[in-house]
Amino acid sequence: MVTPFETDVKWESFLKYGTRQFWKRKSVIYKQGTLGEGFYYLHKGLVKIVSTTVKGNDRLLNIVVPGQIMGIQSMDQQTHFTSAIAAKNSVVYHFSCEQFQEMLTVQPELLYLLTQTIHQKMRTLLFAINMKALTSEEHIATLLLNICDEYKNYEVPLTQQDLADCAGLTRITVYKILKQWKVSGIVEFRNRTFTIIDPDLLRTTVFPDAEDTFSSTCAR
Repeated sequence: MVTPFETDVKWESFLKYGTRQFWKRKSVIYKQGTLGEGFYYLHKGLVKIVSTTVKGNDRLLNIVVPGQIMGIQSMDQQTHFTSAIAAKNSVVYHFSCEQFQEMLTVQPELLYLLTQTIHQKMRTLLFAINMKALTSEEHIATLLLNICDEYKNYEVPLTQQDLADCAGLTRITVYKILKQWKVSGIVEFRNRTFTIIDPDLLRTTVFPDAEDTFSSTCAR
């Protein structure tokens, strides 16, 4: 699978510029409302991005999988407007603004790639925030389509249990939804993971009135 950054740049070669961090499951990597400085790259594990409502409830907005970055909205050294919580024991690399400047001297193209990623994540968060109430089916569909759009690939690097843990649903609920989508020809089970056969069909099936909300960026 390929992320926007990995298309032209091998992130592994830049990890030396970052600070390696280990976060246990359920640990808060960065918290909404706190000052940010730089961004994070997820090397191993699984992280969920949530937004805390005025009532103090956490609302899941997105899932970050290995090879993706997070927290880039605070590159201007302002406060984070979301929180990142480790859904599994995770290894991340933090890149300060100063470290990123060093990276740019080696690979100037990083600036353009970072801008692309920020744009994609803003669209992802905007869609999630604008949804007044997500059903379990809509929640899972949103997460899968976000991953598909960022990876440009149908294969989802998550197990059913991963989805359940991040979405706050039971594994049985996730299984029933995916089983229904399998019958409809939307997804296919392979070992302990699954593949989105037709993301456009998933969009129109779950969000019939919002076909243009997501961009169709998965390559067949």
